[in-house]
Amino acid sequence: MPAGVMIPARNMPSMITGNGSVSGYGTSSGLTLGQQPNNMMEGQLHPLEMTQNASESEIARMRDEEFDSTNKSGSENHELGGSGDDQDPRPNKKKRYHRHTQHQIQEMEAFFKECPHPDDKQRKELGRELGLEPLQVKFWFQNKRTQMKTQHERHENTQLRTENEKLRADNMRYREALSTASCPNCGGPTAVGQMSFDEHHLRLENSRLREEIDRISAIAAKYVGKPVVNFPLLSSPAPPRPFDFGSQPVTEEMYGVGDLLRSISAPSEADKPMIIELAVAAMEELVRMAQMGEPLWMTSLDGTTCMLNEEEYIRTFPSGIGPKPTGFKCEASKETTVVIMNHINLVEILMDVNQWSTLFSGIVSKASTLDVLSTGVAGNYNGALQVMTAEFQVLSPLVPTRESYYVRYCKQHAEGTWAVVDVSLDTIRPSPTVRCRRRPSGCLIQEMPNGYSKVTWVEHVEVDDGGVHNLYKQLVSSGHAFGARRWVSTLDRQCERLASLMASHIPTGDVGVITNQDGRKSMLKLAERMVISFCGGVSASTAHTWTTLSGTGADDVRVMTRKSVDDPGRPPGIVLSAATSFWLPVSPKRVFDFLRDEHSRSEWDILSNGGAVQEMAHIANGRDPGNCVSLLRVNSANSSQSNMLILQESCTDPTASFVIYAPVDIVAMNVVLNGGDPDYVALLPSGFAILPDGMTVTDVGMADSGGSSGSLLTVAFQILVDSVPTAKLSLGSVATVNNLIACTVERIKASLSCDNA
Repeated sequence: MPAGVMIPARNMPSMITGNGSVSGYGTSSGLTLGQQPNNMMEGQLHPLEMTQNASESEIARMRDEEFDSTNKSGSENHELGGSGDDQDPRPNKKKRYHRHTQHQIQEMEAFFKECPHPDDKQRKELGRELGLEPLQVKFWFQNKRTQMKTQHERHENTQLRTENEKLRADNMRYREALSTASCPNCGGPTAVGQMSFDEHHLRLENSRLREEIDRISAIAAKYVGKPVVNFPLLSSPAPPRPFDFGSQPVTEEMYGVGDLLRSISAPSEADKPMIIELAVAAMEELVRMAQMGEPLWMTSLDGTTCMLNEEEYIRTFPSGIGPKPTGFKCEASKETTVVIMNHINLVEILMDVNQWSTLFSGIVSKASTLDVLSTGVAGNYNGALQVMTAEFQVLSPLVPTRESYYVRYCKQHAEGTWAVVDVSLDTIRPSPTVRCRRRPSGCLIQEMPNGYSKVTWVEHVEVDDGGVHNLYKQLVSSGHAFGARRWVSTLDRQCERLASLMASHIPTGDVGVITNQDGRKSMLKLAERMVISFCGGVSASTAHTWTTLSGTGADDVRVMTRKSVDDPGRPPGIVLSAATSFWLPVSPKRVFDFLRDEHSRSEWDILSNGGAVQEMAHIANGRDPGNCVSLLRVNSANSSQSNMLILQESCTDPTASFVIYAPVDIVAMNVVLNGGDPDYVALLPSGFAILPDGMTVTDVGMADSGGSSGSLLTVAFQILVDSVPTAKLSLGSVATVNNLIACTVERIKASLSCDNA
């Protein structure tokens, strides 16, 4: 260990008094610690000051003494205390040294690991404990820091020397390889040694482009009817590209498999050429439909949507995927909007089934990729082909879901312009259970300044809607339930939510705004999982294993049950779900504002027991103040009952609104708000889905508070009726849940009827 060597200046009185204090600081002969004079840096040793009459040999002798003391690892120091011998100005008198004890060295070593730069107070305390003067402690630490720096530099020099030798050896090996290089095309010698860097780079780029041309030519050749022996496009499935914005993965295990989709497997090798040909034709049709106006597209009577002229469509696209099946109805619409998302990121989300399903969780109840025919070229999704299955929903038990088996194709048409198209594969593999066919549908994405994108969405399906309840027939037939406006509005709202998640500068003016970045991400991720769970259990989907119970006493209330086992996101036991849909003579916006307002919650929330509800924290998710995630506290009127926290997300767009909430544990939410993992917070979400009834023009604009349109409200509850998964479900539990939802519906009707009056 380095030792602080104190060398008194010649012919000068001592600077250290009898009690160890320093005097004469700042004079020309201050006490200094010996080290190399050229190392004057903060935290290092002070240079040794020599008097004018010191000889060169004397200076060299003192440096040798200092070097010897440093090599003894801090075990020696000059004796402090100021004896007469120590201050003897005679240069030839041998100086006495003080060797630190092993205990002193060990204690200072341990302290150095914790604090290499002790202050005056720490040095005095350490010196008092070890029987040393503060200056002795100070000089020991200075020498120790110098020694550590020297060792670090020596280690770095060794590493750099080793790396240099390795690079030198690699250079020699490459030179030998280049000297014997031959042309891969002709087999003759090549003059790589004389080739410029630019020329070599161009040759590599040319080889890569040649591979791309071969792949694209395979599709083009098949499309024009020329035989192609094999398809370079057909490659093994690739994992989804990462684009984490805190989304909950949507997998088959989570969503289950429907009757139609259970019978569908990955396409055979014989089907793949036909699938590629169909995808190329669908891409051409989608781009033309997105860019064309009248007479192909006609403005609806309310002036809000573009409706397809079916006769003009048949004349313009005579081939297609065949005639419309008997009994099927055509639903086609087009919408354009500008969203706050980069066009490349948007393409990546659309081509990743997990992210796509999460983004459109209110429309997509389940989705999976059966096969990947191409992962694209040039390191992106240009040319990517995926065979997929999906189930589309309206959040009501009165509207059957739509299952579809299709291919998704992505293509870059120009710099900053992409298109993603879906087209059904029913013509390749017919099924008697098909009730929905997707003609070329998808979106055209164009890059805009400042990270925005212009999206033109085309939705074109043929469907058997015979199972739709009369309450929802007008909404479904108008195209507002599954049409392009629904997709575009959801996309715009979700892009705003993602922008809120990534925001780094949060205004702190409002009370309750969560500014902790990690806490915001965790809370938004938890709310996203709550919304996905709610959306997956409300519709008449085949995606979950719920069982309809008989004897509920009300045909308009659907009650189902399932067992929750080994699911960290749900409490274990028997979960009972109840859902119903009904019409209200109130505009959707008024219903949404009433249900999301914490001040009016006691008017309908039976479980709050009439207690006052207070918003503790919230995160804004977009321009509309209704788009936010809130943490509510219910102050129960019963003092013996502990306060309850409620996590709530409310969201609205021109086609639908939702208020979804779940009771949460106080301890778990404290962990989430501090940035902890939200995946293990148990949730049983309940809530409301609010849709326009589709009867009048003003219904469509959810933001129109003055409209006299009606609303379609779906109420859904999930309640844990028994914490033992193997327990028997009692009819009393079913009756209790059924009574709960019936009372909630009556309270909502009564409150809104009074407001409407």
